[in-house]
Amino acid sequence: QDVVAELRAAGLADVDDSTTTRALYSTDASLYRVVPQVVVRPRDVDEVLAVVDACRRTGVPLTSRGAGTSIAGNSIGTGVVMDVRRHLGRVLSVDPDARTATVQPGTVHADLQKVAARHGLRYGPDPSTHTRATIGGIIGNNACGNRALGYGRASDNVAALDVVLASGERLTVGKGLATPASPTLEALRGVVGTGLGTIRTELGRFGRQVSGYSLEHLLPERGFDVGSFLAGTEGTLATTLEATVDLRVAPRHIHLVLLGYPTMADAADDVPTMLPFGPVACEGLGTRVIDVFRAAQGSAAVPEYPRGDGFLMVELGGDDLGEVAALGDQVVAASSALGHRHVVDPAEQTRLWRIREEGAGLASRMWDRPALSGWEDAAVPPAVLGDYLRDFDALLVEHGLHGETYGHFGDGCVHVRIDVPIDEGQGRGVYRDFIFAAARTAASHGGSFSGEHGDGRARSELLPLMYSPDAISLFEQVKHVLDPEDLLNPGVLVRPRAIDDDLRGQHRTWIDGMPTRRPGGLALLHDVVDPDAGGGSFGAAVHRCTGVGKCVVTSPVGGQVMCPSYQATQDEKDSTRGRARVLQEMVDGRFVTGGWRAPEVHEALDLCLSCKGCASDCPTGIDMATYKSEVLHHTYRGRLRPRSHYVLGRLPFWARLASPVAFLANLMMTVPGLKHLARWSAGVDQRRSLPLFAQGGLRTGAFGRWARRRARPVGAARNGRVLLWADSFTEYFTTSAGQATVQVLEDAGYEVETLDRSACCGLTWITTGQLDAARRLVGRAVDRLHPYAAEGIPIVGVEPSCTAVLRTDAVELLHGVAELRQKAVEVAAGVLTLSELLQRTPDWTAPDLTGQHLVVQPHCHQASVVGFDADLAVMHATGAAVQRLGGCCGLAGNFGVEKGHYEVSVSVAEQQLLPAVREAPEGARIVADGFSCRTQLRDLEGVEAVHLAELLVARARP
Repeated sequence: QDVVAELRAAGLADVDDSTTTRALYSTDASLYRVVPQVVVRPRDVDEVLAVVDACRRTGVPLTSRGAGTSIAGNSIGTGVVMDVRRHLGRVLSVDPDARTATVQPGTVHADLQKVAARHGLRYGPDPSTHTRATIGGIIGNNACGNRALGYGRASDNVAALDVVLASGERLTVGKGLATPASPTLEALRGVVGTGLGTIRTELGRFGRQVSGYSLEHLLPERGFDVGSFLAGTEGTLATTLEATVDLRVAPRHIHLVLLGYPTMADAADDVPTMLPFGPVACEGLGTRVIDVFRAAQGSAAVPEYPRGDGFLMVELGGDDLGEVAALGDQVVAASSALGHRHVVDPAEQTRLWRIREEGAGLASRMWDRPALSGWEDAAVPPAVLGDYLRDFDALLVEHGLHGETYGHFGDGCVHVRIDVPIDEGQGRGVYRDFIFAAARTAASHGGSFSGEHGDGRARSELLPLMYSPDAISLFEQVKHVLDPEDLLNPGVLVRPRAIDDDLRGQHRTWIDGMPTRRPGGLALLHDVVDPDAGGGSFGAAVHRCTGVGKCVVTSPVGGQVMCPSYQATQDEKDSTRGRARVLQEMVDGRFVTGGWRAPEVHEALDLCLSCKGCASDCPTGIDMATYKSEVLHHTYRGRLRPRSHYVLGRLPFWARLASPVAFLANLMMTVPGLKHLARWSAGVDQRRSLPLFAQGGLRTGAFGRWARRRARPVGAARNGRVLLWADSFTEYFTTSAGQATVQVLEDAGYEVETLDRSACCGLTWITTGQLDAARRLVGRAVDRLHPYAAEGIPIVGVEPSCTAVLRTDAVELLHGVAELRQKAVEVAAGVLTLSELLQRTPDWTAPDLTGQHLVVQPHCHQASVVGFDADLAVMHATGAAVQRLGGCCGLAGNFGVEKGHYEVSVSVAEQQLLPAVREAPEGARIVADGFSCRTQLRDLEGVEAVHLAELLVARARP
């Protein structure tokens, strides 16, 4: 508590030693878990200096942290964790003439790239986490990324660093700058002078030799470049206040060559052939990563690859289009590839690079056991890469392990995730034995244990296998000169922790009397508790999160939904990763206690919109909406629930009761006093409107009676029968969408039928964790729909979130119900969206909407679970200009109307939806299939959005 008091006394505003926040920062993207004493998020340079001063006064260690995506465990610590990303993320200046930019250490790589691009420039290093990685972290690890061949490592792009040492001494160092008059730097120069031979022979032997301290930058012939030297020191020697980095001129044209080979080792053999052509990037990727991506995102998301099981992605750049294309032909001619493709379309290039960039997350999901980092980042000289991969594959076989290699093959840098059974029996011993064997293999090929991620806790203990005692002694002397009290990131590089110390994993067997490891029994998570797959656990599910941090991007792209609440608050607690961390601590039980009802758990889950964005956007397969339902289910089972669960969580039930007296019910909700009371009773924010009931349901109202009266010969429809499934929202609230769907289907040549009884999917029960009732409801719905599915009659859903329940949640909820399990699978296969059915209707023609502008908000569940490609195709077929939005509307069922969520709900809507609507051209039509999305637009902007069916209606209904 001394350091917390010091920090607060120094006037720092953002000092947090709560259990929730300490849990959030106890891990990064590595295998390690270290709970800090306190987290501090400084707002300016003076506050950073105050943090360093407080740590020096109290002797408490300091660990600097950017995006927390370290795979080596070098951004976690026992003392103060200083998060520079939260408030220190500005690009301070760009000098186009000098081609430099000065940034704060928490500046996100993608943000710097946007600013630099305005001047035709770019920052060279581009790690796969560039949408969230910070420049301070990139420099700290000496990160390189895909294009290091063209632009160099972080250390090659440091112009100047403004740093503070643990002693409080502040220095500005860099290329072309005079070395400051400093006794500390003179002592550092003296250490280097005693080891010139060792430095010249052991360090800087090839480009990706990142392990240890890169003392070669301090050689006299290199100008004693302290700025470049500090890159890769992992926050163990100095704390960065500001950085000035070099910028490069971006080529006008990019040409990507895909080359296919029989194996990854064969692809690696061809790397030396590629290098003379001067590629900007030369990346290796295998079929398993691609297959996992295809399974998660669908075949349409994966471009064509040439023949082979291993691929090289050779990126060429230049200002002359013809010359770059000719160079691409030369690359193909020189290669020994089985096949090739030239990719020049920027959109397709982006799709291909996305698969490569998500490799770390995807590689963790490709084996029966979770595949882990640890031996993640070795590099060898490119000339021996093929031989190294063959020896490494043999090593995996010898230890009974699996791993798919990929990475920066042009630099000889190899990434891999390995299915070490770290939580099983002697798994930690297996881990240690394998890592040491892998280190010896890499060293035998003249390699480095780290190629860009740093050594951290994962590899620092291994350094004596790579370096001589003299080199290790030099590292220790340098640490003593710059950080004599060992305050900065202790346990890393010098006097390291053992590689199997501080490993995170599942340590607890019971949560409130419920075993977390047992064959089946959990409410939703059948994919990890399937008895046929050998059992599993809630803990195994939440430990899928490896911390790659795609949920904390600053600017989501490509229709990404995850994570809307983080976008609104920028608080780690409200990210998918942050929530997973707290749930991991709940399962662990040593720090976050109280099981399902732990206040830290509910604090972290409070702002989860259950949007299911993470279910598709998270590379590691986290599904926080499902986990939240599980937590709520176990927390309140048999106990009193929040008011909103009884009203909003059972809304279809109340709607069915109110339907016969809809006029009276609606009238009561417009009377000022009663309206206020109704909102209070439902736990609804007073600033929200209450949804009005339809006067007569879709099946039971005037439209349904008209549909049954009309004379139409049975079997007259040219395309056969189709069942319109009237979900509760379509039946009791917005019947117009259902009516339009009937009309479009009849115009398309179908004979439309509806059920004679309602069939609620239980969506609102699921999202509020009332899973026993949800299982009963969805079971009845499946039972009523199954005869149509069994007969091959298409079942068309109107409301996307309810359609998504039948496609996924129903199968999960009924997995343990023997008599309904197969029926649920068949119904899931038979349920279609309107667009999916229209696309498979051969004689359907879209109405001509040429000249119209459509602003389209996909419902989160449709974008994440069902898929939105069919809808886009149908809208494009109309000839209209289609502007597809990403993100979430912010209402998300009951979330946005519940008391306490209004501000966040509005903030989420302001991320993409509301600005797009305000900026839409006059006459534009807003398309939103989701009941929640249309309600949000009506509430916040007074805009009436239409369902896709209403857009496609070709004739008026009598």
